[in-house]
Amino acid sequence: MRKRLRQLRIEKGLSQTYLAKKLGYKTSSGYSNIEYGINRLRFDQALILAGEFGVELSELEEKIFEENLHVKCNKKTA
Repeated sequence: MRKRLRQLRIEKGLSQTYLAKKLGYKTSSGYSNIEYGINRLRFDQALILAGEFGVELSELEEKIFEENLHVKCNKKTA
């Protein structure tokens, strides 16, 4: 995964710092950890990256991910 994600980032001329800020991280290590496979990419983050890379989410998933994206659920309890 990391080679393909890095390749897309470089092709678009984007820095790790820029993408980290777009994903809500304070430092580039937040994004870097995703690119290197240390942290998994959440669904909401994948939507942001798809927009930044100029591809549809399904295309991003095909190009990058061998496993399913993780959806973060915010369930309220009564």
